[in-house]
Amino acid sequence: MTIRVLDEADVHRLLPMPGCIDLMADVLAGLARDELYNPLRSVIRPPGEASLLGLMPAHRSHPGKAYALKTIAIFPGNSARGLDSHQGFVALFDGDTGEPRTVMNASAITAIRTAAVSGVATRVLAREDSRTLAILGTGTQARSHLEAMNAVRTFERVLVWSASGRSLEGAESAGSAEEAVADADVVCTVTSSPEPVIERSWLKAGAHINAVGSSIPTTRELDTATMAAAALFVDRRESTVNEAGDYLVPLREGAIDESHIRAELGDVLIGAADGRRSPDELTVFKSLGLAVEDLAAAEHVLARAEAENAGSVVPF
Repeated sequence: MTIRVLDEADVHRLLPMPGCIDLMADVLAGLARDELYNPLRSVIRPPGEASLLGLMPAHRSHPGKAYALKTIAIFPGNSARGLDSHQGFVALFDGDTGEPRTVMNASAITAIRTAAVSGVATRVLAREDSRTLAILGTGTQARSHLEAMNAVRTFERVLVWSASGRSLEGAESAGSAEEAVADADVVCTVTSSPEPVIERSWLKAGAHINAVGSSIPTTRELDTATMAAAALFVDRRESTVNEAGDYLVPLREGAIDESHIRAELGDVLIGAADGRRSPDELTVFKSLGLAVEDLAAAEHVLARAEAENAGSVVPF
């Protein structure tokens, strides 16, 4: 048996953002049609540790069977080291025999597919006349989100703010989060902040927000008033009600109830649910990241790698 190993550079080259946006739209639509199985991820967080290890399995039954597993270590302090906070690998397994087919860099997969899903949400939910983009955060996801946003809308102005004070190539630095989002039609929050970085009073009518940075129940980027005022869209309901602090904190406070989630993004894509209902509506897409997204991205990368004989094929 042999297995193909693909590094970070391979993944970036073989998974361009525009194509990944279309790929993510397809996989989310497939999830809405029950063509894929996406159980909740398992998270290991040792006592006293700031880091965690996540295990994210997925299965597709149609068309063609496949298993995938992403093993991802999250180290919040990596930004100060010049490293991506997400480290790990994605493995694909043959859906008929279970034989492993490939192992590839998970940092690149996560960076690209996460931003691509936000691209899908922006394409579906943001106003067509959106011209100003704000990005809160300047790390790996900020860079990939800038690329994804520019792939789905034509922005005349891009502003960025980060608590670190770092800049982002291709964006104008703002003096505060409030300044960055004040005139924004689309906002991407890709921070590591445990507390809200956005207040409802700062946002203009009709804005769309991709809330990406928080993926555990105890942290959030949006304040309660923003969540209560917004039409809320999610990647997966099950994940949201178990993992999303942006949703769970307002729920505990009584500001929203279980019916506040309007739809999963996949249901909007297949026409089973409404998206934006008016130009002035505030929309929020709460992204948590799904293993089926990793499966689809990894299969795409592997197919291109096999066609080009990229990466390293090793005995296993």
